[in-house]
Amino acid sequence: MKKIILGAFEEMVLLTIGALDTNAYGVTIKESLEAQLKKRISIGALYAALQRLEEKGWVDTRVGGITEKQGGRRKQYFDITKEGVFALYKVRAMRNELFDQLPERKMQWLKG
Repeated sequence: MKKIILGAFEEMVLLTIGALDTNAYGVTIKESLEAQLKKRISIGALYAALQRLEEKGWVDTRVGGITEKQGGRRKQYFDITKEGVFALYKVRAMRNELFDQLPERKMQWLKG
């Protein structure tokens, strides 16, 4: 099996695409990420991450219909693939395993 390497920003982008379901395109992904992260994201950084995710086979693209709102251009939609969901699952499992290894004395900090 191929090693799963997923950076933090790529992970957020992939999760956002999955959450947006059929409405994941550049603007909606960017707006959703900015709302979640509470910071501005450059469109260049977003599209670079989208390209990497597509190259890994974790995202597919499809082209929507022409709309007047888009100035006659077609939207490029992004869909999470089965492999993308699997990658997220594996990363989540790894994070949970590491989190579970934190000593109880460190967890006391959460209790205040």
